[in-house]
Amino acid sequence: MMKKVVKFGGSSLASTRQFKKAGEIIRSDKTRRYVIPSAPGKRNDKDEKVTDMLYACYDAASAGVAYKKLLNRIKDRYLEIINGLNLELNLDYEFDRIEENFVKGIGRDYAASRGEYLNGIVMANYLGYEFIDAAEVIFFDEQGNFEPDTTNKELSERLEHVERAVIPGFYGSKHDGSIKTFSRGGSDVTGSIVAKAIHADLYENWTDVSGFLVADPRIVKDPEVIETITYKELRELAYMGASVLHEDAIFPVRKEGIPINIRNTNKPEDKGTLIVESTCRKPRYTITGIAGKRGFCAINIEKAMMNAEVGFGRKVLGVFENYGISFEHMPSGIDTMTIMVHQDEFEEYEQSVIAGIHRAVEPDSVDLESDLALIAVVGRGMKATRGTAGRIFSALAHARINVKMIDQGSSELNIIIGVKNVDFEAAIKAIYDIFVSAEMR
Repeated sequence: MMKKVVKFGGSSLASTRQFKKAGEIIRSDKTRRYVIPSAPGKRNDKDEKVTDMLYACYDAASAGVAYKKLLNRIKDRYLEIINGLNLELNLDYEFDRIEENFVKGIGRDYAASRGEYLNGIVMANYLGYEFIDAAEVIFFDEQGNFEPDTTNKELSERLEHVERAVIPGFYGSKHDGSIKTFSRGGSDVTGSIVAKAIHADLYENWTDVSGFLVADPRIVKDPEVIETITYKELRELAYMGASVLHEDAIFPVRKEGIPINIRNTNKPEDKGTLIVESTCRKPRYTITGIAGKRGFCAINIEKAMMNAEVGFGRKVLGVFENYGISFEHMPSGIDTMTIMVHQDEFEEYEQSVIAGIHRAVEPDSVDLESDLALIAVVGRGMKATRGTAGRIFSALAHARINVKMIDQGSSELNIIIGVKNVDFEAAIKAIYDIFVSAEMR
């Protein structure tokens, strides 16, 4: 029998109505045997996420400030769901323990994790599945680093004889028993860890969109859905800001060759996006996706005969390393080198870094250019298509956008373009039009 792990995000479990949708999806396919719930999200634009409410309640309780109203509002969120599902479930004991630990100041990770923990109990009762506390099967070391091998061994043994289970997302525990969470969106990671442990055939990640979109819908109106994307393509897009899936969720399943399917809880008939290790499926368009970020600056270094100076690049990067600044891209010429960094990281140390570069390599000049944006054009189809870079330049020129930088990786999987912040949205629209809109006609 096939085994599927299904993870539901906060918007998919925000209310009774959403819970019922998730229940119908799970029950419609008997292979959906292991469920990873997030904490209830927002029911509407003016609503609050339960995780944020828990943080606020904990901060008040641990500081000795009035917190009862906040706690009661959290109780009401769960009570509304329980009553709406007609469950005979009482969470009073759980809330008494939570309140006691909040007053003790047990830790903000504990506070944040209770949203998933309580939702897991509700989901297990609703489905009739076994509830397994993630703190018993997902482990971190004393420094808070996830322990994949220990976790995989414990989780595999625990689930070996469990036919159907609910495991809350987002958290685990250290060896002293204290709760530790992943970063925000960490329920995606939990689902991936469980999928690896049970050797799942598929990991379904249910959210409020019908998969990955070719471009940000806040910039491009009604962008196309990506039908199939490789892990490598996803990494490139996720790093540049595409955020449907937590980027760390890729690693556990990638090692096992388990595909991830991004699906829409509100439109379960949509196929969504399939994320795979590799595929012979021809991409629909030359590019797979476009993503980008604002807020970069360029440090342009010039020195005659730079190319003949052994260790020049290492010395320059050593200066940035000394100040804890990571670089994004490093295009170079015979006598020039450009270092692209996050502007907010660099500004505090800019004069020290410039002085350090002068001491390290004695350049002819160092110039700064601020307020830049980086855009990644990603696609496995680009490798077999001539003139991709030319089409990008043509589209941007037609939109009267000046390209400040271009950098292409050796894999030919992506092309990075630098433009001014003010041209960011126009550049993405222009690239989308030339590669997607034009190819659809």
